Amino acid sequence: MSGPQEASLDVVAFDGPSGAGKSTIAKGVASRLGWRHLDTGSMYRAATLWLLEHRVDPADIDAVERSAATLALRLGDAGRVWLGEREVTRDLRRPEVDACVSVVSVIPVLRREMRGLQRAQAAQGPLVAEGRDMTSVVFPDARWKFYIDAAAEERARRRQGDYERAGTTRDLAQLLGEMLERDRLDTSRADSPLVRVPDAVYLDTTKCSAEQVVEEIVGRIERERGG
Repeated sequence: MSGPQEASLDVVAFDGPSGAGKSTIAKGVASRLGWRHLDTGSMYRAATLWLLEHRVDPADIDAVERSAATLALRLGDAGRVWLGEREVTRDLRRPEVDACVSVVSVIPVLRREMRGLQRAQAAQGPLVAEGRDMTSVVFPDARWKFYIDAAAEERARRRQGDYERAGTTRDLAQLLGEMLERDRLDTSRADSPLVRVPDAVYLDTTKCSAEQVVEEIVGRIERERGG
């Protein structure tokens, strides 16, 4: 059930599978609107890093719950993330985090903890939020909802490009396999699975640039806001 907090806030919520372009598009929309941007994927990556560094087995739910209660996660501007006093933004794409984030992100107790942190961000003012359960669970009464999608092969190519720009080489077929497995986990988990809610605008970005999608979304929002 949605509450009055979500209904009273201006939130642009994005859902969609990995590699569809949500982060780039959400950042672009937030910049154009002058609103804050919330990348929930980075939150789960930070939680994964936290568990790895504290040698917590994701299969040990009691241990995960104890660790989540002490998770000192802090978000800053421009996508920066801290664990305690240490900025970990560049560590979130480490291979060991990539390998575990799919497993960690489906843990119900951790998802509940993250939802509280995410809603607290929206309480601070207008927000552009992206993830996999923004429109369905975290902000079901968001004023604007979008589902960003793309063909799996294109999503894998984009992710490969991300790694190359970071100076790392990854095999395309392996990336595609990892992405399809992440899709399976995201859509089949018991707690807040990835779904396309009926009132979300569906946008297929396979043959579109991020700039084109941002322009379309901002145009929709500005028309609804009266200019």
